[in-house]
Amino acid sequence: MTVNELAAQLNLKPLAGTKGDHNEILTCYSGDLLSWVMGRAKEGSVWLTVMGNINAVAVATLADCACIVLTENAPLDEDARQRADMQNVPIYSTELNAYEMSVKIAGLLQK
Repeated sequence: MTVNELAAQLNLKPLAGTKGDHNEILTCYSGDLLSWVMGRAKEGSVWLTVMGNINAVAVATLADCACIVLTENAPLDEDARQRADMQNVPIYSTELNAYEMSVKIAGLLQK
């Protein structure tokens, strides 16, 4: 499944980096402590977080995440939006919390 397909199926709101929406999704990871995520998120992860800053974009790039989904309508900083666009890191938004979004993503990935 690609980021674009996931976004369409879950009605995610695009915020930045949509040129990377062809990235392949392999798994899902949820966390807000950037150093923790950097060492544990797997390649191809949909990263669920409330961290909408430039450091989150850097971590997503280092961890080779497929995309970032900001849960609970967390805001995205303008600097982060610009960096995500430059580095093709797709960032989306949802009103759901991390647990609710994880369940939905797991259901889609198991099909």
